[in-house]
Amino acid sequence: MSTERSGAGDPARTLCLLWRDPAAAPKRGPRQGLTIDAVVDAATALADAEGLEAVSMRRVAQALGVAPMTLYTYVPGKAELLDLMLDAAYARMPREDTSGRPWRERLTVVAEENLALYRTHPWAAGIATNRPVLGPGQLAKYEHELSALDGLDLDDVALDDALAFLLAFVRSCAQAAAAQQRDDQSWWDASEPLLARVFDEKAYPRAVRVGSAAGQAHGSAYDPEHAFRFGLARVLDGLAALVAG
Repeated sequence: MSTERSGAGDPARTLCLLWRDPAAAPKRGPRQGLTIDAVVDAATALADAEGLEAVSMRRVAQALGVAPMTLYTYVPGKAELLDLMLDAAYARMPREDTSGRPWRERLTVVAEENLALYRTHPWAAGIATNRPVLGPGQLAKYEHELSALDGLDLDDVALDDALAFLLAFVRSCAQAAAAQQRDDQSWWDASEPLLARVFDEKAYPRAVRVGSAAGQAHGSAYDPEHAFRFGLARVLDGLAALVAG
């Protein structure tokens, strides 16, 4: 999983690019009909296929059939490109109208929309977003998700806290699912021969009983879908206590 973070580039230049301010248009270099959107799309396709580690200005330029120096006239570097990719992914998320439905159903939809985002773009779950992107995609996403909390007797700070709590849970589920998909089988293949020699079932009776029951129920040591559904219900139960209080 990548350890990249948003907001690592030049803030002024990044905001101009995110909002497609005319000031961000290239003023030098060869004109080849390239657009910022085309650069973002190429970088996103590369990240979807090979992970964020594969995204470099050189690789994106290669995918677009231009020289790397040409690319720099559109986007100053990978840090700014990362914010553009994330905001574009946010902008393209399907947003279901849940008005009139109970708040638990509305928040369940928000959670499922974010999980779908991470399944489409697994790299997005690995980006630290302590510095928000602040582009049109991010703000549209935030506005939409806050609407799922309409009608609850919470102040604005609590509304933000509740949403952040929910989204952090979804992101952790997506990271765990991605790690399992990447490493699970190879880890078990390497571990089983040693465990067969050293594991003493009598020394760990609870671990054996509960672990065996869970493994049989889920078909593996970890079931991402079950973990998401079980955890989401507990998150919503916790928010219900907040709302009731």
